[in-house]
Amino acid sequence: METDTASAGPYVKQFSVFLINRAGALLSVVRLLGDAHVLVLGLSLQDSVDVTVARLIVSDPETVETLFIERGIPFSTCDLLVVQLKEGAEALGTCLTAFLQAETNIHFAYPLLVRGNGLPALALHLEDIEIGAAVMQTEGFKILRQNDISR
Repeated sequence: METDTASAGPYVKQFSVFLINRAGALLSVVRLLGDAHVLVLGLSLQDSVDVTVARLIVSDPETVETLFIERGIPFSTCDLLVVQLKEGAEALGTCLTAFLQAETNIHFAYPLLVRGNGLPALALHLEDIEIGAAVMQTEGFKILRQNDISR
């Protein structure tokens, strides 16, 4: 079983960027990050008529926060639990079953674009991140921290 302590570093930081719903808005943000040598490691989009919320996991959160503030790009941040899934199709079911048994709600989830060690990873926004981390450790899943996915 993997061990995980507070000394392992902070949880993964997610940026929610509020984009006006027009062609090229997301591309502009991705190019801005690319010009700053920041990689987008995870992406989820929630679209509505007027605005799109782009949820981003990046390789360098400090640089991104500075860029967004300097450019006046509206954003918010939150911590996510990133779980490296074990090999095999049953890994997702095992992960979700553990959260159900612990009565921990998942607010949203999405996969990372980059796979560490060739294994898929799932980013989760949970009702209680500490309980979620403990449950995943008990089940033998590896928790990825920001320093595990950053450069």
